[in-house]
Amino acid sequence: MFVGHFLAAFVLAASVAAWRGWPEERALAIGVVAGSFATLPDVDMLYAVVGLVGSLEGAFVTSDAFWNVANEIHRGATHSLVVGVFAAIGFAAWRARDRYGSQAGTLGGLILGGLTLIVTVVSGIAPGAVVAAFVLVGVVLVTFAERVDLGSRAVLGAGALGLLSHPFGDVFAGPSPALFYPLPIEAGLLNGRILLNSDPTLHLLGAFFIELTIIWAGFLVVARLRGWRIKRHINRRAALGIAYASAIFAIPAPTVETASPFVFSVLTVGFIGTPGRSSWREDRSTQLIDAITTALAAVTLAAAAYAVTYLILLA
Repeated sequence: MFVGHFLAAFVLAASVAAWRGWPEERALAIGVVAGSFATLPDVDMLYAVVGLVGSLEGAFVTSDAFWNVANEIHRGATHSLVVGVFAAIGFAAWRARDRYGSQAGTLGGLILGGLTLIVTVVSGIAPGAVVAAFVLVGVVLVTFAERVDLGSRAVLGAGALGLLSHPFGDVFAGPSPALFYPLPIEAGLLNGRILLNSDPTLHLLGAFFIELTIIWAGFLVVARLRGWRIKRHINRRAALGIAYASAIFAIPAPTVETASPFVFSVLTVGFIGTPGRSSWREDRSTQLIDAITTALAAVTLAAAAYAVTYLILLA
């Protein structure tokens, strides 16, 4: 979902900016900043990386071991809507230093530092350290926003969009985020994973198609801003992706817990878009667009063919 988080926020921010008449480069810039903020909550995954690398068994880490450690903190404080609101305000205040002086920077620092302190007091040193990393990476994103000439209001909007949209992208895989941490309020709407279908494989396929739709949306937004005509860039080789339907006999039916074989194998179908050396054009940028568009089309056809075959066999 990392790509999905980024692109969902990117699409919304860039589309709104374009609708308001922002220039192409500026619309893309705020889309990138919003998308980057949308991935920021997953900085809590560093806890698992550091924990496993620091252990004697770090060289022999399994997927289950990684997630067992990650889930001790993952989708906690950094995924809270409460934390997200205050963090967005803090980042915007930090960005406002050039306009309002050191007072704005001090306010931003107090808000962001206060978040770290509160989480440390409520949940302990490890969650507090994770939020500290969250704040530091966020400040780096603010610095990037400064360099692309986005002001404090743009940072506030992009930060709020990215941070507040992230938790809702996690509802199809794994436990629900702690939406209202540290307040003693139950999520209500998101008590547990949202199922798209009672069949675990159809649920996984549905989540995969949602992710794929978001990827297409992101690509189409860039294409519209750049003036690309997508149909001209899809090679007929993409139709070969339909052959992936036969994979249903080679790999176990995927679920959220056992998705890796399906996800990695269906994504390899995208190599259909890779051009041979003899087909490289002088215009490498055009060739790259051809490759990406063909790859996306091939993966889409492959996943659709697999889903149709699964439904036929299920019936």
